[in-house]
Amino acid sequence: MTSLSVETLAADAVEPITSAGHAQLGIAVLAGIAVIVLLITKFKVHAFLALTIGSLALGAFAGAPLDKVITSFTAGLGSTVAGVGVLIALGAILGKLLADSGGADQIVDTILAKAGGRSMPWAMVLIASVIGLPLFFEVGIVLLIPVVLMVAKRGNYSLMRIGIPALAGLSVMHGLIPPHPGPLVAIDAVGANLGVTLALGVLVAIPTVIIAGPLFSKVAARWVDIPVPEKMVPQRPSEAAAEATGEPGSTAPKLPSFGATLATVLLPVVLMLAKALVDIVVDNPEHTVQRVFDVIGSPLIALLAAVIVAMFTLGRAAGFSKGRITTTVEKSLAPIAGVLLIVGAGGGFKQTLIDSGVGQMVLQISEDWSIPALLLAWLIAVVIRLATGSATVATVSAAGLVAPLAAEMSTSHAALLVLAIGAGSLFFSHVNDAGFWLVKEYFGMDVGQTIKTWSLMETIISVVAGALVLLLSLVL
Repeated sequence: MTSLSVETLAADAVEPITSAGHAQLGIAVLAGIAVIVLLITKFKVHAFLALTIGSLALGAFAGAPLDKVITSFTAGLGSTVAGVGVLIALGAILGKLLADSGGADQIVDTILAKAGGRSMPWAMVLIASVIGLPLFFEVGIVLLIPVVLMVAKRGNYSLMRIGIPALAGLSVMHGLIPPHPGPLVAIDAVGANLGVTLALGVLVAIPTVIIAGPLFSKVAARWVDIPVPEKMVPQRPSEAAAEATGEPGSTAPKLPSFGATLATVLLPVVLMLAKALVDIVVDNPEHTVQRVFDVIGSPLIALLAAVIVAMFTLGRAAGFSKGRITTTVEKSLAPIAGVLLIVGAGGGFKQTLIDSGVGQMVLQISEDWSIPALLLAWLIAVVIRLATGSATVATVSAAGLVAPLAAEMSTSHAALLVLAIGAGSLFFSHVNDAGFWLVKEYFGMDVGQTIKTWSLMETIISVVAGALVLLLSLVL
């Protein structure tokens, strides 16, 4: 992961095993995080720059030589981008093909055609969860909110009754399920098995999204009963996606089939889960079957296969020319530059934490205070989420702090550590979170109404998922 060992930098900074060392490192961590929080929230500095400056501040307050801090930060940035950068790019390509080809419309239309009445909130959860697998959260919102508004208006449903389940499905996917950036970075940081994390993530996600989605939406609809904002009701979602791309012909003249679209979206999930299952059943790294599945079920090959298949099942099926598919791929990569930089800088901050001895300090504190590692990971992610407003920043920072705790963990518990971090990173979205304002404006709510619905829904997801992770740790 890095060219510096923990001892190399820590020896030049402070001794993490002494009380004085704990105090200085504790101050350094608080100072580094405070710098990041102030830069992001008060001075509106981009998270990439804030994380970079915060990493340097952390090293300086820890008393480490700045040249070694810089080396540690760049090594962490490089290893993180190497570990997850290609996966994020492939996920973005798959999501763009899904949106531009009309495949997302096909999934939405097919499910809504078979749903109605009391089943509609459950249909919205299903749509959001399937669509949310390959899409970034913000893209998912832009794609699904038009559907939510149209369904609520045409079916005369409560806006919250339809909207909260869709938001819950997107949010749970974003926080718990790879290939979203947060979970991928946490998996890379703690050395967890992606397939096992994916399987356990789905296990945690299902009851979580049911409670925070259809069930909570009944309460939210009573608390906030507002009409559908007329000015926000758009044309069909495929047309909205066409406007977003700036391409007059983005709406495909024909849609990919529902079966092919669903199979394409789920292909990487199936391959990664199959690898995890074979690893458990065969449990012999030299066995031919396990070696084959280790290759086809690796995240890189699974996502690459899905992208290649999508070019035919989505792009060509929608009538895209070869040039149009190439253009779609190109346009999918530009928006994720910022995400890659933030994730990379988060990895640099994480490595600075580890190499400064902070990871050892957290390990000692968890032993001395007898705090369960999973609970500690959840609490750290919660604090950083509340301070910065970013689930991704909370995930990468918390993963760096608790990574040493995974050293002695089993495969399943390392995966649960990732899920605990992801659950904590979703806690109580408020005014410093861009998602808060996105939901507020789309639904035409005021700040108080947004807190009573969106913010509380996020908190329910975080608490329920965290509790389920702790329960699973008792039986695995």
